[in-house]
Amino acid sequence: MTSFDRSLFEGRVVAVTGAGRGIGAAVSAAFLACGARVIAHAGRGLEHAEVDLLPRLSPGERDRLTLLTADFSKPGAGRSLGETIAAECGGRLDVLVNNAGTMGGRFPADEISAAEFDRVIDLNIRSVVELTTALIPALRAAQGAAIVSTSSISATTGGSAGSSLYSASKAFVSTWTRALARELAPDAIRVNAVSPGTIMTDFHRRYSSQEKLDKTADSIPLKRLGTAEDCAPAYLFLASSALSAYVTGQILEINGGQFMG
Repeated sequence: MTSFDRSLFEGRVVAVTGAGRGIGAAVSAAFLACGARVIAHAGRGLEHAEVDLLPRLSPGERDRLTLLTADFSKPGAGRSLGETIAAECGGRLDVLVNNAGTMGGRFPADEISAAEFDRVIDLNIRSVVELTTALIPALRAAQGAAIVSTSSISATTGGSAGSSLYSASKAFVSTWTRALARELAPDAIRVNAVSPGTIMTDFHRRYSSQEKLDKTADSIPLKRLGTAEDCAPAYLFLASSALSAYVTGQILEINGGQFMG
């Protein structure tokens, strides 16, 4: 278990989406371990948070955790959650972590339906833009806030067969991160993204075969797949003005050497 500085985010308010499991749960637990108050979007329901996030936490950390739910597959859900978070944090938010996202399945490029397109775009793009837009006033009020979004190695490499929609949506997140970094710099809001490689979470258990995962692990210079805990420190680094005050508009690759660019 990684040891974190318990004062790094003391007195800070952090919002994390997709926090019920996987990378989001690890990131939320890390911020709580560093003293933050965390407002965690646990997905459409609390079942994943009850299994993956809550068991990680001490009683004191649970006292600093607020769990919210929202179905990001529905237009307007991001904006509505943003308004709820703004009310919860009293109009001042120090860190926003846009982590919610999905592949939704592997779809051959010549078989993508309108429904599949809408599902991926609504969750991976529309909800991220809606939520962030709704929270920019609260981030401005913090006078030195940070936005950290989750991109993907697929945004650069194009991903594997059947992941064209997912890969393109994450490429949007990477480019949007750079655009926001320029636009929000005068407000002292830093904007960066973490780009995980193949991380062993429910995501790959659902969308990748064991054979594919084994081959990928063998091809990675560090000879293993990543874990959610491998990713969490990168979010802390990019969110902390003490550690990365002069870092903005960057996409930080966390992949064990799977991609070097």
